[in-house]
Amino acid sequence: MTAAPSQRLVELSARELNSRLGEALALYVNAMNYPPGTAEQRAPMWLAHMLRDGWRCVVALGEDDELIGIGYGYRGSVGQWWHEQVRHGLTLVSGPNSVEEWMRDYFELTELHVLPTEQGRGIGEGLLRNLLAGVPTSRVLLSTPEGPSKAWRLYRRLGFADVLRHYQFTGDPRPFAVLGRTLPLD
Repeated sequence: MTAAPSQRLVELSARELNSRLGEALALYVNAMNYPPGTAEQRAPMWLAHMLRDGWRCVVALGEDDELIGIGYGYRGSVGQWWHEQVRHGLTLVSGPNSVEEWMRDYFELTELHVLPTEQGRGIGEGLLRNLLAGVPTSRVLLSTPEGPSKAWRLYRRLGFADVLRHYQFTGDPRPFAVLGRTLPLD
C-alpha cells in the first residue's frame, strides 16, 4: 500500500531532518499524546540517533510540504540503550540463544508516527515499507506500548511476531512489546 495521492514520501538526510526537528518532534508529541515538554527532552536523543550506523529517515509530506508522518531507525548495536534493555529482558525470558537469533543483525525501527488526523490512510504502512526497503540487515525490531492500537494492527498485518511481551523499559511505567520479523518485507 502506498500513501494517498495528497501525500509524498521522501527520504531525509540527517541534516534535512535536523532543519525540521521542531516540526518532527511536534508531530511525535501529537501522535503519542505526550505532554508538551516532551519535545525538548527528546531532541538531544533524536540528534544522537542521527549519528548512528545505518540511520535512515522517511517522512510523509502533506499538500503544503508539512510533516504528517515520520519513520526512522538505524542498525542496532551492542552498547546502545535500547539494545541493552531488550537484550536483558530477552535473556531473562527466553535465554541467550533467542538473543543471538534476534539481535545479531537487526535494524531498530526507532520511531514511526502519523498525525492522528491522517491515520487510517495507508501513510504508516507506506513509511514503514519505504524505510525498510533496501535495509541491509536480516531482521527488524521495534517496541510499542502493549494494547490494541492502529500500530499493533499494522505490525501484525505486516507479519511482525512477538519477541518479548509485557516488558518495562527503565524509566517508563508502561508495559511494552518488542516485535520483530525477517527482512525484506513481503
